Amino acid sequence: MKQYGVMVPPGKPAFNLKDAHNIASNILDRHGKVVVKSQIHAGGRGLGTVVLQDAGKHEGLEVLEGGVHMCEDIERVDYIAKRILGNKLVTKQTGKDGKTVSCIYMAEPIAGIIAEKYFAILMDRGSQGPMLVGSPAGGMAIEDVAAATPEKIFTIPIDIVTGVTDEQALTMAKNLEFSPAVQDKAASQIKHLYEMFIGTDATQVEINPLVENEAGAAMCLDAKLNFDDNAKFRQAEIFDMRDTTQEDEREVKASEYDINYIGLDGNIACMVNGAGLAMATMDIIKLYGGEPANFLDLGGGASEKQVTEAFKLIQGDPKVDAILVNIFGGIMRCDIIAAGIVGAAKSVGLTKPLIVRLEGTNVDQGNAIIKEAHAEVHAIPASDLDDAAKKACDIARIKKLAEQSSLKVSFEIPL
Repeated sequence: MKQYGVMVPPGKPAFNLKDAHNIASNILDRHGKVVVKSQIHAGGRGLGTVVLQDAGKHEGLEVLEGGVHMCEDIERVDYIAKRILGNKLVTKQTGKDGKTVSCIYMAEPIAGIIAEKYFAILMDRGSQGPMLVGSPAGGMAIEDVAAATPEKIFTIPIDIVTGVTDEQALTMAKNLEFSPAVQDKAASQIKHLYEMFIGTDATQVEINPLVENEAGAAMCLDAKLNFDDNAKFRQAEIFDMRDTTQEDEREVKASEYDINYIGLDGNIACMVNGAGLAMATMDIIKLYGGEPANFLDLGGGASEKQVTEAFKLIQGDPKVDAILVNIFGGIMRCDIIAAGIVGAAKSVGLTKPLIVRLEGTNVDQGNAIIKEAHAEVHAIPASDLDDAAKKACDIARIKKLAEQSSLKVSFEIPL
């Protein structure tokens, strides 16, 4: 951010207790205070809860309230760092399992903060380009601001060819209610942030808070940045900083094979070729009373190698009770896709019930292959998407009831 002229508080990351102690001591000697900030891929860290993983085997886990702390002495820094590093931070955005904190940022305190603002740049589908989003109510969840006081949310669509004009930047600075004497500086920061947004192939730049202090400066105290995966080839320096420990292990593994995967909380796994088809598949599962276990898009090819790796991910998910495969055979014929599905299922040793809906070129031949493999790989062909969703939901429902009643059931659904 500094490379683009964005003002940020000075500080250094620490990955162990020794570095945290040494960096904090240096900042304390110069400023008398230091800010200790948990670094995870989620917002709401200040209001989060740190769960100590190695504490209280019989008494219950200890907790530390807050993932961001202002410390005034080294003893407090050591106490906080010891409880944050290596433990889970649970926030509104992490889910109940939280995320492990492997890094803390030791920042110099910014004195005399007068006001906290919210500012973001993102890609907007409606205007088909970048959008500036801002609110004078910063330092809190923007979702809460939008729900309670939507009139405090301001947006300005940007022509991606022209970029942010001086007029647009100044208008946003005024909307954010910066003091008149600071508005030009705030507008300059907005333009620098937009330059960074374009220069790094970002899809989102979120600053919360963007502050004004007594010294008359506009400064970014916290930032969340997302980058376009397709720009990895020209943003190598940024992508080299990727911390895969902060990501779902399954999603990281899937990305190695060009599989778009997002883990969910349901028990019916989906395997689909095409993002739109994947969304429709998840919707129809919900319609029939089921819960999707994942979003899984194989892309246009659906090669046997991709299917094999996708089955490995699904087979390793203990929550999955049934798998719904929904493939459209266009560029690749349904009989080839079906053969790939059966081959992949055999190589993985798939044990979970498999419902396959095929549509497109050579669909009859593809369904015949699935039907023939029914006994060996628990494959069940479906006539259409409704039929597939109903079968998947019925199987998942029966299995869940069986688990609750400790009964053994057979999933030999008539073909």
